[in-house]
Amino acid sequence: MKNLFKSIQKAVIGDHSHEKAGLLDVIPTIENGYDPIVSFKNVQIGYKRGNVERVIIQGLNLDIMRGEIFGLVGESGSGKTTVGRSLIRVTNVSKGEILYNGVRISGKISRTLSREVKKKIQMIFQDPSASLNDRANVDYIVSEGLRAFHLYEDETDRLEKVEEMMRRVGLRPEHLKRYPHEFSGGQRQRIGIARSMIIKPELIVADEPISALDVSIRAQVLNLIKEFQKESSLTVLFIAHDLSVVKYISDRIGVIYNGKIVELASAERLFEVPLHPYTKSLLSAVPIPDPRVEKVKKVVVYHPQMHQYTHDDEPQLYEVEPGHFVRANSAELAAYKEIVRQGGNK
Repeated sequence: MKNLFKSIQKAVIGDHSHEKAGLLDVIPTIENGYDPIVSFKNVQIGYKRGNVERVIIQGLNLDIMRGEIFGLVGESGSGKTTVGRSLIRVTNVSKGEILYNGVRISGKISRTLSREVKKKIQMIFQDPSASLNDRANVDYIVSEGLRAFHLYEDETDRLEKVEEMMRRVGLRPEHLKRYPHEFSGGQRQRIGIARSMIIKPELIVADEPISALDVSIRAQVLNLIKEFQKESSLTVLFIAHDLSVVKYISDRIGVIYNGKIVELASAERLFEVPLHPYTKSLLSAVPIPDPRVEKVKKVVVYHPQMHQYTHDDEPQLYEVEPGHFVRANSAELAAYKEIVRQGGNK
């Protein structure tokens, strides 16, 4: 099982030769250094009520690169959490497929592969209070993964690993006998991070891990995640609704609206030259530390009707510059390319 994914990766990755220049609904292959750890291939996710399916994610095509922190940002109900839940196989995919290291992990898979996925992909939850068992002490909570996958030699080895991880997240070993309700929100989130990281996963899905925390300790938790990512080349899918937070921690950012990626670029470039109106709307809502500027700023409200799409000119995901993608029709694409050509000046 150690080399389960790598041994069949080349046979399952697939061929990208069908992609055309300019028109892209799949992020293109990069010749040098292209190494996706996760690929969403035309994924559709919905929830059925009777015979009616409510589609949440439509035609999602996305690659997350190995070792990067990929930020997925959008308002409540945009589908960002559903993407994360589908990656850990909590939410089923109705169409398309999800590849992990080139191996399909969506739909029905073997028990052995399912166990390997659980070991390689861990999650940090939004609410640290709800995600921890109040009837179990910290020692039991942090050790859950070690016990489930038998990643320790004996009791002494297990305890050493748990104590070391507690120190890594800024807690003391004597806290192991305490229960979650005895800790603050920030400390509980650190316990959740310790539980996820102790089995050394390859990929972490962080679903708004700081939204329930006080502002004063949010930076500490973000820095802790970045520290783990740098030390072990960890890949992180960071889900949030606050673009300022996502910019701080992410290498690339994908903006999702109504179940579709509307813009994708590096964190720096997205802030330098935002193109899609929805991205601009999110940016306008970012709080400004100066109260005088904050008082007079104008929040941009996004209205989907402003696009006036037609059946013969449907929007697609285009690459307007290397690594910068935006959903647009032909008329919008020309305008976006002109904005990029002028260096982002409007």
